[in-house]
Amino acid sequence: MLKRLWPYMRQYKKYLWLSCACVVAETAFELVIPTLMADIIDVGVANGDKDYIIVKGITMAVCALIALLLGIVYARFAATAGQGFGAELRKDEFEKVQNFSFANTDHFSTSSLITRLTSDVTILQTAISNGVRPLVRAPVMLLMALIFTFTINAELTFVFLIATPILGIGLFFIVRKVGPLYRLMQSSIDQVNTIVQENLNAIRVVKSYVRGEYEEEKFETVNENLRANSEHAFRTSVWNMPLFQYVMYGTIVCIIWFGGQMIFAGTMKVGELTGFLSYVMQILNSLMMISAVFLMLTRSLASCERIIAVLDEIPSIQDPDEKETIVKTGNIDFDHVYFKYKEDAQEYVLTNINLHIPAGSTIGILGGTGSAKTSLVQLIPRLYDVSEGAVYIDGKNVKDFSVEHLRDAVGMVLQKNVLFSGTIKENLLWGNENASNEDIEWACHIACVDEFINQFPQKYETDLGQGGVNVSGGQKQRLCIARALLKRPKVLILDDSTSAVDTATEASIREGLATLKDTTKIIIAQRVSSLQHADNIIILDDGKIHAIGTHDELLKNDSIYQDIYYSQMEGAGL
Repeated sequence: MLKRLWPYMRQYKKYLWLSCACVVAETAFELVIPTLMADIIDVGVANGDKDYIIVKGITMAVCALIALLLGIVYARFAATAGQGFGAELRKDEFEKVQNFSFANTDHFSTSSLITRLTSDVTILQTAISNGVRPLVRAPVMLLMALIFTFTINAELTFVFLIATPILGIGLFFIVRKVGPLYRLMQSSIDQVNTIVQENLNAIRVVKSYVRGEYEEEKFETVNENLRANSEHAFRTSVWNMPLFQYVMYGTIVCIIWFGGQMIFAGTMKVGELTGFLSYVMQILNSLMMISAVFLMLTRSLASCERIIAVLDEIPSIQDPDEKETIVKTGNIDFDHVYFKYKEDAQEYVLTNINLHIPAGSTIGILGGTGSAKTSLVQLIPRLYDVSEGAVYIDGKNVKDFSVEHLRDAVGMVLQKNVLFSGTIKENLLWGNENASNEDIEWACHIACVDEFINQFPQKYETDLGQGGVNVSGGQKQRLCIARALLKRPKVLILDDSTSAVDTATEASIREGLATLKDTTKIIIAQRVSSLQHADNIIILDDGKIHAIGTHDELLKNDSIYQDIYYSQMEGAGL
């Protein structure tokens, strides 16, 4: 599985290999030190040769200094490799999410995607930055230390033949147990992110309803769940340490016992036993590092699975092999369209929709809550694909168009108005980054943005704040309409996007839109007054077309339209 992510290391391979080389060299210099120390005891001290002791001591200091410098260089290379890998992986994962359709995004919660882009990637890049050293150092140290111990005394080395299987069996059970716990812990982080995100997005609602304590209780529940799952995971993994300490101290006791017997028998020197014990400590430390690497890889695999799930998600909406690239007129047809959000859903959201919308016309869509008005218009720019039937633009199936071009030709102002951090002009240029000042003024005039833009001292350079907090709801809607107009779309869809403006401003916007003779305009609204001037009004009821006609025709013949109209007129009279 980790091999699946190896291509993201492509640009940083040299830093990874250089860090590995530094670890190997550092380990080699460290392993020379116990041999030098043994020589000092057995030769220098035993013979009283001060010059020999000084030379060997200086050599030891030089080896230690070189090892230190190599460790510093390793840290630099490993950090570069790890952070670079994380940046490439995060970038590709983000690009993948950008290509998701709404159906793909529905497979993951927003908070889960954030965790997979941040926490999970951080775990992997930390595993590289901090894991290269033990991963390379431990086997090299283990192998070289074993060679040195065999050189000093082969008989004592067989003590490890008993200790190693104990360590291996213990590590196997720990890793087997802790793997699922790490995955559960990352899922708990998703839940915490969900509560935090919801609370911050709806902070004004929370404060206005004085529900701070309720939100705190919700957060405490998921936070406690994360704490419990984390503790369980780390409590299980921490058994690694006492297991190794038990085996390590038991091994040392055995070696001292048998080594002491050999010294008394004259088959081993004190310096040799001292050097042997130094190598034993290094061997045991290397085994401990290997176990830590296994635990680190276990946690990395849990994050790796979650990241790969995003990378392997196949976008449900893809470009055809042969693309149509031009929407010429904006003529729209729905041909026996059925739609449901999930394939396994029992009921369709839209049922047998047959509809013709002439190019350049203005069409209104009216219906009760849940009548699938938004679902209908989302099929035109392929935010979702139809389940059955087909949607045509200019006589061509929308699936035959390039997704990028199709959506560029369809301007859509969503039900939920979204502005981004930055200035008013920067937000407007989302519609057309090459728009001139004249284009911006034209769009703002039609959307009645020019009615309030002069209230701001900096006008188009006014900073909107995060999510457009510095403007009102009605101003947000008008800015979003202007942004869509800058695309010069062939099809313009307004999904209840004038609900927050007053009737006079709405009438002005409607008059401005009427001048767009070459644009097909589809307007979803709750107010009859917003639609009564449309060429045709579509009445949706429970995902089906109930009636189509002009205002006068529907008022005369359709019961649903009559109910809506007279209830609104009565409300207006009150």
